[in-house]
Amino acid sequence: MAKDPYTLLGVGRQASQDEIRSAYRKLAKQYHPDRNQGDKAAEEKFKAVTAAWEILGDEEKRKRFDRGEIDADGNERSVFGQGGPFGGVDPAEAAERFARRARPGRGGFEDFSDIFSDFFGRGDAGPRHQPRAQKGRDVRTRLTVPFLDAARGSTKRVMLPGGSTVNVTIPEGLRDGQTLRLKGKGHPGVHGGPDGDLFVEVSVAPDPTFEVKGDDVHTVVPLPLKQAVLGGKLDVPTLTGRATIKIPPNTSSGKAFRLKGKGLRKGKSGEYGDLFARVHVMLPETPDRELEAFMKRWEPADAGAEADDFAATG
Repeated sequence: MAKDPYTLLGVGRQASQDEIRSAYRKLAKQYHPDRNQGDKAAEEKFKAVTAAWEILGDEEKRKRFDRGEIDADGNERSVFGQGGPFGGVDPAEAAERFARRARPGRGGFEDFSDIFSDFFGRGDAGPRHQPRAQKGRDVRTRLTVPFLDAARGSTKRVMLPGGSTVNVTIPEGLRDGQTLRLKGKGHPGVHGGPDGDLFVEVSVAPDPTFEVKGDDVHTVVPLPLKQAVLGGKLDVPTLTGRATIKIPPNTSSGKAFRLKGKGLRKGKSGEYGDLFARVHVMLPETPDRELEAFMKRWEPADAGAEADDFAATG
């Protein structure tokens, strides 16, 4: 049986949930396997404090543990516990529990045999009480994945509370905040019941190149001045690699080009959103004397018309 979870986390029984959370984070960071590679003692300590967090980090489980309904491993306890007819409980306390369960009737307490059968089985009076099959406890965890891994689909290994690991398949086009369910990957069932499930809440990390808007993906692409003026071909990044688009002559900064079907997968439909590549005209990084000389002598053909329009509206 696991040690007392309060002792493992180094907190008192009156500790707040915030104090318990802070204690767990400090110990988990200290003993995490990534920081103590090859240290078996640290690995066992990490498993122990994580198991303690499973009990005390869940307010309902904590209340049940404090009431003695579950043990430090999260297993159900009988009314009197384990280890003999009174499970190590003081007989006076056992009698008090019994009195709370008995209900006054017309002739005092109801049939004592029914109450004792719940605790000890019916013995010679009938068939022994059979424990009811129960589904194992579900496990919840969080996982952060890079944007492109979520967009393309991938497989990630997740460490569970207790130190075990499991492979999680990230479906193509997964969105930030979605939860994946792995059936039967939780805690084992009790008395032949089904195993619990694993729920993984996924956070998608922001990407410096792409911005998501619904099913569509947006990106900004630098466009050299010469191609902006004369036109040409331009390579742009997509979720699956580079693609080439045609730039028409006289293209200004801010113009967006649509690449159909290059966005995110739309769920199970098999369809995809679009990718929008917005160009940003770039001047040469180093001064270009020839370009400067040209600009000094260049007069746009519509400069006069623009000046007249400005004067008329000003």
